Amino acid sequence: MKKYYLAIDIGASSGRHILSSVEDGRIALEEIYRFENALEQKNNQLCWDFNRLFSEIKNGLKRCFELGKIPQSVGIDTWGVDFVLLDEKDNVLGNTVSYRDSRTNSMDLLVAKSISQQELYARTGIQKQIFNTIYQLTAVKTKNPEYLEQAKSFLMVPEYFNFLLTGIKKNEYTNATTTQLVNAQTRTWDYDLIQTLGLNPSMFGEISLPKTSVGNLLPAIRDEVGFDCEVVLPATHDTGSAVMAVPANDGIYLSSGTWSLMGVERMEPDCSEQSRSLNFTNEGGYDYRFRYLKNIMGLWIIQSVRRELEKRYSFDELCDMARQSAHFISRIDVNDAAFLSPASMTQAIKDYCLKTGQQVPESIGELFACIYHSLAKSYGDTVREIEQITGNRYPVIHIVGGGAKDDYLNSLTAQYTRKTVLAGPVEATAIGNLLAQMLKDGVFADLTQARAAVANSFEIKEFN
Repeated sequence: MKKYYLAIDIGASSGRHILSSVEDGRIALEEIYRFENALEQKNNQLCWDFNRLFSEIKNGLKRCFELGKIPQSVGIDTWGVDFVLLDEKDNVLGNTVSYRDSRTNSMDLLVAKSISQQELYARTGIQKQIFNTIYQLTAVKTKNPEYLEQAKSFLMVPEYFNFLLTGIKKNEYTNATTTQLVNAQTRTWDYDLIQTLGLNPSMFGEISLPKTSVGNLLPAIRDEVGFDCEVVLPATHDTGSAVMAVPANDGIYLSSGTWSLMGVERMEPDCSEQSRSLNFTNEGGYDYRFRYLKNIMGLWIIQSVRRELEKRYSFDELCDMARQSAHFISRIDVNDAAFLSPASMTQAIKDYCLKTGQQVPESIGELFACIYHSLAKSYGDTVREIEQITGNRYPVIHIVGGGAKDDYLNSLTAQYTRKTVLAGPVEATAIGNLLAQMLKDGVFADLTQARAAVANSFEIKEFN
């Protein structure tokens, strides 16, 4: 009888349920359910609707039952840094606020009064991003201290959904590292740091690794969806799962989606001052590996401008217009804070060009030529920094995730990095999620074997 495994992969704009099975060493995927995700304003804060998302999680499970394809296990991955605080009755305290909300503005200055950026990086190895959990918790402490006084549990987003499915609370390693509260050497919560910041250490639970069983579905959930199955921790941070699915064990990877995460896999962290000054991060990976990478703003800029154009043009049409305007030479720093959550991305780009003394894009083609070339240039700069700090040369870049479909950006990436680009698989995050479940079940002996199966199962396109 065929065994199925289910990945629930939830991103900033959509989520999907993907069933998988393995036959003759090849991994097969079937998307069975998809749903929308979006931010909403609530009491002047940008928030996620976790109640609706959990309903969609259950709807996808019901779809498994309708198809007669009951998964042996299920794993949930989402973006990082966001969380919920639960009180003694397991009620959520406050709004389910997004990392794109402005509540963290100036919170880095408050944290710096307790610990310097240099020491914080030396302890955690995590790059400074104003939306990191450490700054979000500082915002809660500053603006709603009563929530921290009442909080008994701290759960990242996928951990909260796991709790709703099973009634069991488990913190997971890869996502925990995005909080900037995990010690890079001990690989667990830095309780000294947590106390220094005036947070309650008892609300942070023991950290578990990918492949850990959370538990089985609660009776009420089982009755609602029509079956029981085991909930297993994948790398619950979506980039952690995507990197697991890179079809090689060396080289530079680029997990290309709303964010572009570019780096290499290492077995030890680099918490040096040089690494901090270059703004690299040491996020947790599978089996205590480190994802040594840089966060780059990514396809968010493209998606935002396209949305402002009311999606009148397909991505292919936008690429064609960008090609026709390849002569346009203005460039933006895609990592500038101006592009994190502007009222208008189009205007933010024009304002940046004006401020920096460059020609302002007027046509749609010029606008997208500026974006595409700026992204590729950022990738090229990052590759050179990786090679500088590691002392290694990497001839190949592996692009995984939704951006692997963008042939124009992939070709520009090859041009700006002067590397061979291997693009695919597209569904890397879901595949990595599934690999953790399969590794737990003994389908693959280790991650090397699992990655070889990925290379053998999915199309990989080459760009030079």
